[in-house]
Amino acid sequence: MRATRRRTCALLAASIAVAGLAAPVGISMAGRMGAGASAPAAPTPDPAGAECRTTVRGSRVVAYCHNPYPSTDHVQLHTECRRWWDIDADAAPVEVGPGRTVRIDDRCWKEVGTVWVTHRVRDPSTA
Repeated sequence: MRATRRRTCALLAASIAVAGLAAPVGISMAGRMGAGASAPAAPTPDPAGAECRTTVRGSRVVAYCHNPYPSTDHVQLHTECRRWWDIDADAAPVEVGPGRTVRIDDRCWKEVGTVWVTHRVRDPSTA
């Protein structure tokens, strides 16, 4: 009787191990088969925003921003001066309409440290 009990326990343990190994594979296969039909592809956003070029000459900064897209972009030039006592500047935001180019300039008293342009795009469908 003991041999039968051992054999039963061994078969039970083996079947539990097989079920434990097969369950993740079955769940993975079910997830793959249902994944294609469950979620539609996310729409890709339309390109937007002006392209800007900045030029630094001495203590003066000039940025040209061109907007080839149908949405309006608000660009703002930021100038960080190198000297600690020189005042950093943020130009007023400028609206760049579709197909337009704008020029923004700024300056420091001495050397320019860093220059960058920020964008705030307005979608034409919400206007």
